[in-house]
Amino acid sequence: MRLDKFLKVSRIIKRRTLAKEVADQGRISINGHVAKASSTVNVGDQLEIRFGQKVMTIRVEKLLETTKKEEAGNMYTVIKEQFINDSH
Repeated sequence: MRLDKFLKVSRIIKRRTLAKEVADQGRISINGHVAKASSTVNVGDQLEIRFGQKVMTIRVEKLLETTKKEEAGNMYTVIKEQFINDSH
């Protein structure tokens, strides 16, 4: 499944266009490699997503074409969330 679609269906990022922008800015990596919006996501992959001051590391558990809001969280497991302090 495409990375941008996975992020939207799992509701990690609400809109696919926004998921594409974040990926195109090089703020997402899959298993340690910088990913594009068109990169393929597989079950077991580890994604690291940088949102402003926050870095979220997740493991892909399921790939679903569509999902209800209540089930979206079952598509991934949050491994860690950390905040970046950028005060120089």
